[in-house]
Amino acid sequence: MSNGKYSAEDIKVLRGLEAVRKRPAMYIGDVGKRGLHHLIFELVDNAIDEALAGYASTIRVVIHKDESITVEDDGRGIPVDIHPELKVPAVEVVFSTLHAGGKFDSKAYRISGGLHGVGASVVNALSEWLIAEVMRDGKIYRISFRRGEKEKPLEVIGEASSTGTRITFKPDPQIFKKTEIDYQLLRERLRELAFLVDNTKIILEDERTGERDEFHYEGGLIEFVKYLDEARQALHEPFHMKTLRNDVEIEIALEYNNSFVETLLTFANTINTHEGGTHLSGFKAALTKALNDYGKKMGILKENVSLTGDDVREGLTAVIHVKLRDPQFEGQTKTKLGNGYIKGLVESAFYERFYRFLDENPRVAQLILDKALLAARSREAARKARELTRRKSFLESDSLPGKLADCTSRDPSESELFIVEGESAGGSAKQGRNREFQAILPLKGKILNVEKARFDKALANEEIKTIVSAIGAGLGDECDPGKARYHRIIIMTDADVDGSHIRTLLLTLFYRFMRPLIEAGFIYIATPPLYRVKKGKKEIYLYSDEELEETLKELGTDGVTIQRYKGLGEMNAEQLWETTMNPETRTLKKVTMEDAAEADRLFSILMGDKVEPRRKFIQENAKKAVNIDV
Repeated sequence: MSNGKYSAEDIKVLRGLEAVRKRPAMYIGDVGKRGLHHLIFELVDNAIDEALAGYASTIRVVIHKDESITVEDDGRGIPVDIHPELKVPAVEVVFSTLHAGGKFDSKAYRISGGLHGVGASVVNALSEWLIAEVMRDGKIYRISFRRGEKEKPLEVIGEASSTGTRITFKPDPQIFKKTEIDYQLLRERLRELAFLVDNTKIILEDERTGERDEFHYEGGLIEFVKYLDEARQALHEPFHMKTLRNDVEIEIALEYNNSFVETLLTFANTINTHEGGTHLSGFKAALTKALNDYGKKMGILKENVSLTGDDVREGLTAVIHVKLRDPQFEGQTKTKLGNGYIKGLVESAFYERFYRFLDENPRVAQLILDKALLAARSREAARKARELTRRKSFLESDSLPGKLADCTSRDPSESELFIVEGESAGGSAKQGRNREFQAILPLKGKILNVEKARFDKALANEEIKTIVSAIGAGLGDECDPGKARYHRIIIMTDADVDGSHIRTLLLTLFYRFMRPLIEAGFIYIATPPLYRVKKGKKEIYLYSDEELEETLKELGTDGVTIQRYKGLGEMNAEQLWETTMNPETRTLKKVTMEDAAEADRLFSILMGDKVEPRRKFIQENAKKAVNIDV
């Protein structure tokens, strides 16, 4: 029994890297998939910093069969001489001391993407084992650690003909729920880095499967925008600028395409600033001003007509990358650039260069302004449509669509909306649900493909109006997760081709017009079972072919009946509840924004006008498809 005494002996001192192992999420976000891959990116960022400083030209990442990873670069090699204060080799300090690194003053690195010098030591702390090899001064040095503690001191193991650093580590299964490395996730980030650091070759190898990718883009950001617009028709050759202002490097590439969506990616020192920031604000302001000023000077725009930011960004794909000494990151996920002076620098530099580009390319300028004027007319039509729907109490009131079977709870945090394919499945879902917190919205047929439609056309679509009305969060710029009536919006479609198509159409709608709901973590996909296996009185629901195979091995096949579900309508209310809707037994997949650039590109490939990129994508990924309903 405690007597309430609180003294010095109650204060626990966590020595070395013990604090990281005790509270890993404080350093890497979580101990799930994102945190696991964050370890790799920490080391890759350090290699990228060597490339940005002009010392490394090749970076190699290898996933080994035992899920250990090697990150190697041909930079200068981590220093191995004795640290003046700590009296141990510098490489040991880097891997065993928090907040130790070469990025705290500007001598070793003018700019860097690696965050706060924490990276290498955190990776070491959360690894079952880590081996660092350094090539410099004609020698190969090696030091090894186990769970953050030094296992073998620094030693010379051979002669080196070049310089560089090679780190091999195995994420600790005591820390991470799963230690399986996702090749695709690494591939997209490494490709992105190769676009951003245009003089660097990045190689990714997977010894588990034999997969290998090599990324090297001499065109840098120009190739980046072309890659993003692979499935869209570009209206002109990309605009590109690179300049140094007040010791800040500003690089921007952009092109307009025939779509109705904007794709803006921003980076600071290679870090993807998902939440934007001052560099994005400066770019947007300069783009709108340049097009308005040029349009009025040339008489394309009337004096009393001004284009808005939304008008001039329709069909725009742009990448903005700034490199600066002292980046300040803000926002919910620390991915918003906060340095105030950057806005003015980007705004003036981009306005100057882009206005000159318009002046020198009058045909392209005319194409861009024609597109923006068309967008302005559509925006006006959308505004009128929105006002009309508001007058009808459709988007902003207590009036809800007749199809919606609402829940009784008025607490959004505990409420769920199932968007269900088909009337019969909707009927089963209504009967089987828990009315207290589960609402059902049945859909009739396929909704409009918003990838090929302007905002005003989407607003006029009945099925889309019904979905928007039911959720209550608004559409486009007005979409606010805080106003959503449900914090779990669950897409529930059949496990066949049509069901997959409807699911993709709904995801396209959320991604293009209601993206804040995805960013808030409100969008989910239900996973109905594929099979029902029955033997005697025993019934088992299975969700994959692998599960079916394992179950049949356990039961033997005598007296076993197997039912393959193709549609939700084949299940009665009780079965649908038990397998797909009951929070105790169901499996939900949360839709996240792991890689906005790749998501944007894939939506345009799968749902856009161009057939060839879609055919190529299907051919390349056909072997990965599962549960195909032919």
